Amino acid sequence: MEEQRKSAQEFLDLIKKSRSGKFKIYIGMSAGVGKSYRMLQEAHTLMKNGIDVKIGYIETHNRQETHALLDGLPIVPRRTLFYKGKALEEMDLNAIINLRPEVVIVDELAHTNIEGSKNEKRWQDVIEILEAGINVISAVNIQHIESLNEEVKQITGIEVKERVPDSVLAQADEVVNIDLTADELIARLKEGKIYEAQKIETALQNFFKSDHILQLRELALKEVASQVERKVETEVTKPNTIKHERFLACISSNEKTAKTVIRKTARLANYYHSKWYVLYVQTPQESADNIALDKQRYLINNFKLATELGAEIIKIESTSVSKTIIEQANERKITTICIGKPHLNLFKIILSTNVFNHLLNKLSSNNIDLVILS
Repeated sequence: MEEQRKSAQEFLDLIKKSRSGKFKIYIGMSAGVGKSYRMLQEAHTLMKNGIDVKIGYIETHNRQETHALLDGLPIVPRRTLFYKGKALEEMDLNAIINLRPEVVIVDELAHTNIEGSKNEKRWQDVIEILEAGINVISAVNIQHIESLNEEVKQITGIEVKERVPDSVLAQADEVVNIDLTADELIARLKEGKIYEAQKIETALQNFFKSDHILQLRELALKEVASQVERKVETEVTKPNTIKHERFLACISSNEKTAKTVIRKTARLANYYHSKWYVLYVQTPQESADNIALDKQRYLINNFKLATELGAEIIKIESTSVSKTIIEQANERKITTICIGKPHLNLFKIILSTNVFNHLLNKLSSNNIDLVILS
């Protein structure tokens, strides 16, 4: 019965996918590399070839070269929302779906919609447009990808608030990198082609430092290469040659460690195009009566993060963490278990040696890899 249900669901998913629009994403290492410019160029090319293309939302940031490309392109009027006494403009999702163009351009995928909008995030609007059978071309900067949030923060010292789940990128039929050298990007900034004059010096001292740009450029190149490799594995390689990986991220109520484990496991699962799970074992010490309220909030937020990144959540009450990990790994045919680096003093490590050895032996006998994430 379960096999029949699974088979029916897979066929339903296949039907939905065939009805959905195609999705193309331009990725850049930062603002100013030319993503919006490239999308508008593509819109002109599509129009010349008889394709019904519309501009659902574009942000030119008053850049003259980009703004000039809007001439001759049909633009879907934005809708006006009033928020805190101010009239603000937002993309009109319903108008786009009602017009049903063949292709729609939607800029700034990571944008947070104004309060009162149907969806909280623009990427959620894009999913609805795709489900309506409309093809979408969109763009995002590398720092807005959820699983790269910690790496970007380490590079730039800035925590990016607006983020896109990796699962959204995984839905893309095509991912294209818009690349510039660090020198070219800094030259564009100094020429006033990215920000207004008063913002240039601040930008040069922060996000647009040469070493920051180089590292962000590396992240962007790796991300696009990973997406291409995943596409090759799923569409070109013969199915029987693919090793089907399954990842299990084991988390605790420690907020920071759990976030790191979730994001890094998501990167691994995305690279291998694999199913993955997040396991939280609730010991008696962390029962609803004993666990602190702040830790409960951290757990809920981390479960939400994991779900957005494509994980299936497993929450089990048990007195034995290692036994539960082994049971879940066997039940779900896990190939790799990911845990955080233990923050234990030497005395605790010695006391835990037997438990850890037991876990290692069991995993080894079942050919399951263990990855300890820093």
